[in-house]
Amino acid sequence: MKICDRTHKGQPRSAWLQQLGEHDQRVHWLQPLPCPQWMDKEQFGHLPERLEVRELQYRVHRKGFRVTKITLVTTLLDATLYPVEALAQLYYARWGIETNFAHVKTTMGLDVLQCKTVDGVLKELIVFALIDNLIRLVMIQAARRQQVTIDRISFIDAARWLATARDNAPLSLLVVNPHRPSRYEPRVRKRRPKQYPLMQTPRKELRKLLANNTDVD
Repeated sequence: MKICDRTHKGQPRSAWLQQLGEHDQRVHWLQPLPCPQWMDKEQFGHLPERLEVRELQYRVHRKGFRVTKITLVTTLLDATLYPVEALAQLYYARWGIETNFAHVKTTMGLDVLQCKTVDGVLKELIVFALIDNLIRLVMIQAARRQQVTIDRISFIDAARWLATARDNAPLSLLVVNPHRPSRYEPRVRKRRPKQYPLMQTPRKELRKLLANNTDVD
């Protein structure tokens, strides 16, 4: 067993176990020495002395971009059941969760909570979770009926149908988004925000200032 003592920040001490491919290997990650500053000694004591993982690398080619080398670490150790290509595709698919977060925060309006108490916020989150699950159920039914994958069904179209559906109403055909696996968009605003200051004073006090013809900052 070969011990590789990596001293660079963020890289673990490891022990090589088995070569699975050209850029694919099984290793033991060893407990860091000494205890990290961000972890107390009790937490550090519960860490295993070693953890068996699989380290692999692959390259991503995208037109117009430099070739990207990705290092992936996983506990899926069987190279026959989980080849590099399948793991790379799974890792790529996981980024779809960002789209799902955007649906909940932007489409459903969860980016700004309305309640002011802990109990109220929890109730608000539960209601949003219930609605999101109902929309996903509609999307699953539409995907099966229209013979496409669920990620192709329009989230907002499913939400609109659910909001207007009557009891026992048959599910209509929903919008199917085009398949655009390499689509990317700039993270910019389409419209300029209005040049008003942020509200840093309670609304009641601001109204009093306006009523008294006092300048509001």
